[in-house]
Amino acid sequence: MPHLVILYSGNLDRPEAEGGTDMRALCRALADAMLTIHDEGGRQVFPTGGTRVLAFPAAHWAIADGGDAGEAAGMGRDYAFIYLNLRMGRGRSAAVQKRSGGALEAVARQHFAEQLSRRPIGITVQVDEGPEVFDAKISSLHPLFTPLRST
Repeated sequence: MPHLVILYSGNLDRPEAEGGTDMRALCRALADAMLTIHDEGGRQVFPTGGTRVLAFPAAHWAIADGGDAGEAAGMGRDYAFIYLNLRMGRGRSAAVQKRSGGALEAVARQHFAEQLSRRPIGITVQVDEGPEVFDAKISSLHPLFTPLRST
């Protein structure tokens, strides 16, 4: 299951020269980071075939005071926001959960470093663990990453 869902203000979809970002590159970097996380026993935490990063822009948004403070600080009125929510299944240790959040935070911080230095932008990284009441998985992806077993 590891799903990382990203919600963001639609102004980040503009070209980079106009204050946007390459969301596809961010998604790939986040997925790659997830695949490097290991538990205390050295096992990969997130299965390759189950790792998904999905990003959705908001068509409409309102952030903070609408730009007054940014304007007063000389950073402009063009606020942006990005929310990253990692949902993982139960059973992983608190250390693995924190390591996962820290890895995602590091990627987001690096990806948005230039923007953070010049414009008002908020980034939230949240890790949730679910008590699922129903959890069905249908996949033809997982077999691609599972070693063949001899019978």
